[in-house]
Amino acid sequence: MPDKALSFSLADFFFNDSPDVLTPPSDFLSWVQHPKIQAAMRFFGQQFVTAPRAEAEVIDNGGSRRQVINMTSYNYLGLSSHPEVIQAAKEALDRYGLGASGAPLLSGTFDLHVEFARRLSEFKQKEDCLLYSSGLGGNLGAMQGLLRKGDVLIMDERCHKSLVDGGTLSGAKMLFFSHNDMKSLEAMLEKSKGKRVLIAVEGVYSMDGDLARLPEIVKLAEQYNAATYIDEAHSTLMFGPNGRGVAEHFGVEDKIGVSFGTLSKSFGGVGGFVCSNAAIINYLKGYSSPWNFSCAPSPAVVGGLMKALEIATRDSTLRDKLWANTAYLKKGLLDLKLNLGGSESQVIPIIIGSSGEKLMQFAAEIQKRGLFLQPVDFPAVPAEARRFRISVSSQFTREIMDKALNVIEDVIARGLRD
Repeated sequence: MPDKALSFSLADFFFNDSPDVLTPPSDFLSWVQHPKIQAAMRFFGQQFVTAPRAEAEVIDNGGSRRQVINMTSYNYLGLSSHPEVIQAAKEALDRYGLGASGAPLLSGTFDLHVEFARRLSEFKQKEDCLLYSSGLGGNLGAMQGLLRKGDVLIMDERCHKSLVDGGTLSGAKMLFFSHNDMKSLEAMLEKSKGKRVLIAVEGVYSMDGDLARLPEIVKLAEQYNAATYIDEAHSTLMFGPNGRGVAEHFGVEDKIGVSFGTLSKSFGGVGGFVCSNAAIINYLKGYSSPWNFSCAPSPAVVGGLMKALEIATRDSTLRDKLWANTAYLKKGLLDLKLNLGGSESQVIPIIIGSSGEKLMQFAAEIQKRGLFLQPVDFPAVPAEARRFRISVSSQFTREIMDKALNVIEDVIARGLRD
């Protein structure tokens, strides 16, 4: 292992054969202490000391304080630090205090929660909405609450782990179809005839930036009498004429049974929500554990989130800026002959290939030069497609993007040619 440390990953140490459950595998301990792995781990968990703006300040894990161009944040529309959002959160904080201090069914439901859920369901054009304290909890809780043993959950192979974990908890049989492959999906549906079936996909796939082929998926769902669930975590407030997401973008909103969204990305806060028909939302209140047994979302955060929804939907200014920035960056990256995969969104991968050594070498150099862009390694992505992933923001200026492109050209584009 010493000479090949970067050819291993966390996937290689999942099974723990140590006799003591509180002791990690011995080969994991050896691997994680290797200097190359220690160097790679230093990229993660760095401390930001400012809001997640396009230009931010970070304390790296060596203790150095640096100004960086932040291209890793999911603060796509800049709403996390928008003055009106901050003011609304402050007002809610003054009125309600820091936390809800109770689960929703007991003492945690505030008028703010009810009003925000109503606004979200109207926005998503569904009958009702359930708010969760985390995005992961929302996806996991919806799967765990909707499905039972004997049901079938058919997922795109690149769906988020929260959906997989929720499916596992539900006891449903889980089948995975090849990414955006309709023949593969149809084969899974054929296998599942006579069962209750839920098809789950993402609007924008978070590591690749491409879109679900929703019109074709909806057509197959109708043909096989399957329900549909879309995770719009990386598309809500950005896609569609009104920002409602990829389902609106494709004109199939009325065909989607459940629409999930996170509140930690384009909304700039934290939490998740599930919108569907009123009867199933009421049912989930009894069977979705992350809703039923978690403290309700902080009212101060909800106050800010309501304002974020208002700002993002009052006109198209923020998303227009986001898409202009996305087009500018993509052109610049393609001019450098970089592999952006099949990105169709504000999520732009720069695919490096199979070399973990190059990925970490590039990561160290770009961060040293002030570009905060995190390496994404196997098993988060395929071993032959290690990458960096840009999250475009409406806050980017041409100057910021040009600086970033210069660093990417000097380090990544030239490094891949050498």
